Amino acid sequence: MRQTLTSETQAELIRTAHALADAARPVTLRHFRTGIASDDKGSNAGGRFDPVTEADRAAERSMREVLARERPEDAILGEEYGPKTGTSGLTWVLDPIDGTRGYISGTPTWGVLISVADEWGPLFGLIDQPYIGERFEGGFGRAFVQGPRGRSDLRVGPVRGLEEATILTTFPEIGTEAERAAFRRVADCARLVRYGMDCYAYALLAAGQVDLVIEAGLQPYDVQAPIAVVTAAGGLATAWDGGPAHGGGRLLAAANPAIHAAAMELLAG
Repeated sequence: MRQTLTSETQAELIRTAHALADAARPVTLRHFRTGIASDDKGSNAGGRFDPVTEADRAAERSMREVLARERPEDAILGEEYGPKTGTSGLTWVLDPIDGTRGYISGTPTWGVLISVADEWGPLFGLIDQPYIGERFEGGFGRAFVQGPRGRSDLRVGPVRGLEEATILTTFPEIGTEAERAAFRRVADCARLVRYGMDCYAYALLAAGQVDLVIEAGLQPYDVQAPIAVVTAAGGLATAWDGGPAHGGGRLLAAANPAIHAAAMELLAG
């Protein structure tokens, strides 16, 4: 059973999450489209380029400084600086730049991912896109986006069949050979497939623009904020077999149970 958080604690966690995003925004923007150097972490299977920049590291450092000041009792799991233990039962899961390949290419599909979780998964999450100025949030009864057009509610789109669906993923070469074959079974049934979206794909799903996001080879810091935002907007976000996905691996996010079930059946072969 999940721990019960008071309304005051929930409000504090929401405030802290926004403070983290506010801290990371100027750091990421300072280096964006400047030709910043990148190193290859070499952590991807198959030798695919896995870049990291000083913007990634500096943005995570700025967020950790906020947490040290505001929530020192909480644990942290960050992509660049790993885990920090805590005593509160809550963990902040941070991806300072999700989509570093897009970031160094100058595309605005990267984002800052922030979530707070207990041992059962994310409770609240933000997908922040600093360059566009959009911030998507979900959890604790909240689901909305704040951006250039002001604030609006997040709600997944209407029920559509798979033959009418738009599917997003990041890489055409998704996962392993078997995972690529599974993805193709779903993609071949859809009306439209688009690539290269990184975390922005989940924001678009929560905003009702697309129907499915299918990815593999993910880490906890890649998925926890998107799971919080998508589910708060009325969607589903599970592993490919329907189980919990907050630990990473394969993620299937869907606008409704019907299209989720249809995609899951095809992924299973």
